[in-house]
Amino acid sequence: MTFIKRLLLAILIVYLLPALASAGWWYVKERPGSWREADWSSAGILPKADANQEAAIYVFSAATGGMKGAVASHSWIVTKAAGDTTYNRYDKVGWGSPIRRNGYPADARWYSNTPHMVVSIKGDAASRLIPKVEQAIQSYPYATPGAYRIWPGPNSNTFVAHVLRSVPELDAVLPPDAVGRDYLPEGKLFHIDADARDLHATLYGLLGVSMGLRSGFEVHFMGLVAGIDVARPGLKIPAIGRVGI
Repeated sequence: MTFIKRLLLAILIVYLLPALASAGWWYVKERPGSWREADWSSAGILPKADANQEAAIYVFSAATGGMKGAVASHSWIVTKAAGDTTYNRYDKVGWGSPIRRNGYPADARWYSNTPHMVVSIKGDAASRLIPKVEQAIQSYPYATPGAYRIWPGPNSNTFVAHVLRSVPELDAVLPPDAVGRDYLPEGKLFHIDADARDLHATLYGLLGVSMGLRSGFEVHFMGLVAGIDVARPGLKIPAIGRVGI
């Protein structure tokens, strides 16, 4: 078997088969027919913002709507400064002003899909990092109307991944189905996180690799991610997500 045939077979097995399996399951799953029919209410994951005085930072991810949801998720950032009685939620969306603040409840379902928490930081650590998070949000280069492209990016996950790379103390990586997370802003092909714990090389989010203590080892193909998580042992399966501890 030639090298090209072996490569194509590997792509089929590693990337396309999981994506097709996920698409088949998604097709038969009961889901809203449009955004108007979807549930955007709180999923009840977070406590009331005024329940305590401590600062907090959260990153959430949830499957998106339509058939995209078979292979892709949407992520967002939530902050609460010490003493605040409300959360601040930041999303990047594809309509209107791209960086949306408090457009939805902090822990709302996305297209009726219950979110899961990617990272949670509280107390003094959150107080120290919130200014850095806000600075990273302000520095995001695709914050003007029209600066959104669903694939390969820049999209909602490109925005959140930018913040995570800019504030490596958050010590988090978006899930494998966060399509667009590997699109580096401003056309960069290579990036090393500020704490040197992760490096990223990409061809505009289409082909690339990430490796390090946070990412483990990942290979990216057309927005799909396959890899091994080292810090928390597990597998990263394209379109399906992370499976492991």
